[in-house]
Amino acid sequence: MLMKHTATVRWQLWIVAFGFFMQTLDTTIVNTALPSMAASLGENPLRMQSVIVSYVLTVAVTLPASGWLADKVGVQRVFFSAIVLFTLGSILCARSETLNELIASRVLQGVGGAMMVPVGRLTVMKIVPREQYMAAMTFVTLPGQIGPLMGPALGGFLVQYASWHWIFLINIPVGIVGAIATLLLMPNYQMQTRRFDVSGFILLAIGMASLTLALDGHKGMGLSGSAIAGLVALGVAALLGYVWHAYGNSRALFSLRLLRTPTYKIGLLASLLGRIGSGMLPFMTPLFLQVGMGFTPFHAGLMMIPMIIGSMGMKRIVVQVVNRFGYRNVLVAATLLLALVSLSFLLVAMLGWLWLLPVVLFFQGMVNSLRFSAMNTLTLKDLPDRLASSGNSLLSMVMQLSMSLGVSVAGILIGSFAHHQVVADSPAIHSAFIYSYCCMALIIALPALAFARVPADSAPNRTLTKEPGTGSTRLQ
Repeated sequence: MLMKHTATVRWQLWIVAFGFFMQTLDTTIVNTALPSMAASLGENPLRMQSVIVSYVLTVAVTLPASGWLADKVGVQRVFFSAIVLFTLGSILCARSETLNELIASRVLQGVGGAMMVPVGRLTVMKIVPREQYMAAMTFVTLPGQIGPLMGPALGGFLVQYASWHWIFLINIPVGIVGAIATLLLMPNYQMQTRRFDVSGFILLAIGMASLTLALDGHKGMGLSGSAIAGLVALGVAALLGYVWHAYGNSRALFSLRLLRTPTYKIGLLASLLGRIGSGMLPFMTPLFLQVGMGFTPFHAGLMMIPMIIGSMGMKRIVVQVVNRFGYRNVLVAATLLLALVSLSFLLVAMLGWLWLLPVVLFFQGMVNSLRFSAMNTLTLKDLPDRLASSGNSLLSMVMQLSMSLGVSVAGILIGSFAHHQVVADSPAIHSAFIYSYCCMALIIALPALAFARVPADSAPNRTLTKEPGTGSTRLQ
């Protein structure tokens, strides 16, 4: 329970909470609207993954700079700028008349979204006493948990009864109120900072962006084979350049000393691989329900709610489960079970047992949440205190990157098997989704090989830990 604060501090916490809500709502509200966006923009709905990838990839690229920028310039200025950029991006998204315009607007939105959560976390650290930090973070992250619950259904409702433009227009009044409140109520805390690793930041940004664009270059962007090969070469060279840059460099953006911790190294790699498969699910499920099964946008959005409820419910018992069975057993079992449940969702839908779909999605949300939580805590639990902040930031960046890769892979699979021919609820589109789901299940299951290398557990977990990317003290 949040302890007593002055009225001013409470208002500041509400500002941060609404920032969390705006960012998390936007990551889920768009998925349900993709087929309607495609129809409006004259695009194939199986090629709309770039709308999500552009946002998530921008968040991944921009995330490492946001915390440093808040310390250097001040939390008020950066948080205000984040809300303004996010709101301006929302306006431009709603006004977009082509897919390229929409993607460019989503990039601007992503810059604002990347600054909201880490800067909000820093703000809470500065305005409340350390002994009240846990209660304060629980308070401000609660709207962030409500956002994913509301997003799919709200997006489907707006698309079906208004238009897809409203999923962006609803951000405008919230953004205006948030920006004014930030200027009036939030102090501009600043801190002494070390020099920002610009070279490392640029190398990582080029590497992540190049490899992600290369992955979807042919199907999504129509790039030639030579252009894709060039992007791959550039991405690999940039990442190798960062390794050379960071070796023995105490001022590197992310120290290579992080990889000396075995659980962190295994957890980081497995998180990247594991979240690629999991990142496909929020994109594939509403697309399959609408394009494959003929559901309305609102109906498809409602079907996503059981998955979110299952995810939130698992958070309350995940520590006990991990303590009982151990990281290795939980991660291997949850990974294989998630692949099986994903296939069963397709089977149940194809058999017409629609009453069973919410049950399957609820169970899918539980298993997915269990795996996420175990991956996060495994990765961070053994890091030395001096590396904890850097390791948390790198994990947050990898989480966003793998989500963008997952959506790209999902788009490639569906587009390839459907040959970009879309006839809703037809045998051809059913076959395309069957093949795509089988490939997705394999991608989800493969990280079990990495999780099998996790060492045996030596100590029980505490009931609270920090969430990467949010700073929350609840287990994710």
